[in-house]
Amino acid sequence: MKRRSKGEKIFAVFNTIFLLSLCIIFFLPVWHVAMGSISDPLKVAATSGLYIKPLGEVTLGGYKLIMQNATILRSYGNTIIYVTAATLFGLVLNILAAYVMSTKDLLFGRPFALFIVFTMIFSGGLVPTFMVINKLGMMNTRWALIIPGALSAYNIIIMRTSFAGIPEEMLDAARIDGASEIKILTRIILPVSKSIIAVIVLFYAVQHWNSWFSAALYLPKARNLYPLQLTLREIVLQSTENSIIADVDGQDVMIFRPLIKYATIMISTIPMMILYPFVQKYFVTGVMIGSVKG
Repeated sequence: MKRRSKGEKIFAVFNTIFLLSLCIIFFLPVWHVAMGSISDPLKVAATSGLYIKPLGEVTLGGYKLIMQNATILRSYGNTIIYVTAATLFGLVLNILAAYVMSTKDLLFGRPFALFIVFTMIFSGGLVPTFMVINKLGMMNTRWALIIPGALSAYNIIIMRTSFAGIPEEMLDAARIDGASEIKILTRIILPVSKSIIAVIVLFYAVQHWNSWFSAALYLPKARNLYPLQLTLREIVLQSTENSIIADVDGQDVMIFRPLIKYATIMISTIPMMILYPFVQKYFVTGVMIGSVKG
């Protein structure tokens, strides 16, 4: 084995320290919110700074209030609907577009590819997009959050490059055996493209789970369709938790206002934290597959 030079050892030490520091920096805010969500609300109101451990007696009062709030539960359900529908719809469209673009005998294939890249650099802008959605009658409907972002030029390019890496001889053999294009896509290409599909699913899921601006823009008169992130924004910035009327362990609900903020942030973060470890093993492989060829 080749022995590492002194410079390489120094680099490895500093690289390790740097990455550990980043991990701590990224982890501390999550830990702070988690500890705050189960702390004594009176101590939380009287204490500032980082919470290393729960303050006072551990309580789940904030989570109890959230479970009693129909608005938060409805928003949670809306977010699940948006994430599931938009991810599936976008995945299907991107797979079909990428498969067509990956075929070597596609007529005007290069101009189409350049046109897709062009949309990554120049877009219509917010006002024209708003006008189109309004004219199509999608304002204050779920479709306004599902359809507009379904196709992604970046995702198409990644998937197209991944599909193009599959040996052409395999596809020709399937065509000789009488397989249709749909069968080739579903029986040959998709089974060997699990990594890139997992990456695209993660991209779409995170994008729609964290999205709130589109809902604020396109759902002005449909509060019953608000996603969780928009409701969370109102709770954190506008103190809409005042509308929660409940009693927790015989105490005034108003003292639980900080805990409601922390608990709502936690329930909006935990699903993505649970999803990522299952997709992470495909992430590096999938992205690299889609970036090897131009």
